[in-house]
Amino acid sequence: MRVFDVMTTTVVSVKPEMTVREAAKVLVDHGISGAPVLDADGHLVGILSEGDLIHRTELETAERRRSWWLDHLSASRDAVDYVKSHALTVADAMTQEVISVNETTPLSEVANLMETKRIKRLPVLRDGRVVGIVSRANLVQALASVPEEPAPEVSPSDREIRAMLMGELSGHPWAFAGRNIVVRDGVVHLWGVIWSTDAVQAMRVAAQGIPGVKGFEDHTESYPVMPGI
Repeated sequence: MRVFDVMTTTVVSVKPEMTVREAAKVLVDHGISGAPVLDADGHLVGILSEGDLIHRTELETAERRRSWWLDHLSASRDAVDYVKSHALTVADAMTQEVISVNETTPLSEVANLMETKRIKRLPVLRDGRVVGIVSRANLVQALASVPEEPAPEVSPSDREIRAMLMGELSGHPWAFAGRNIVVRDGVVHLWGVIWSTDAVQAMRVAAQGIPGVKGFEDHTESYPVMPGI
């Protein structure tokens, strides 16, 4: 799926010259946690989010705790924080470095950007203009809208189930050698020695995604820990 499949096309925006309180009211009135900032020509110049507004002198939340060495190395950081907490207009409070995507960006790339950059929403651009917003909520809504896979008309054999599962596990580092998978009457039995229960959980989830699997039985043993290690 791509951005145009899930994005919100009704975009609520704010202007650089708006006061911070006016912009905060826009977010509250529309029940959103952030909005793109557009200039008079409709060009994207920034984004204003809850993160830009939570450290404010009006709320007595302006003071931020940082390690002493970070304060020592970056006096400019304090200046940036001061502007954020005391700014009267959106132009000074907004985040200017905006990460955006286009309509054809794959959702996998969107999810990676949101995770690595720790952001909740991305403006969607077309020819430099904002045409939508894609948010974490949009991705969750898309997941909820995916139809359930129909049950296969013909149940695969145990041998076929095992082959499909082995193919699914191929290339994953947690599916290491030293384990054995036995499928009997549609139930996957996992044997062997493990380092981590997370690996067993991953194996179980993989098995449950294979058509025809009726159950999962864990017979693994924990890897013995050597004394003194």
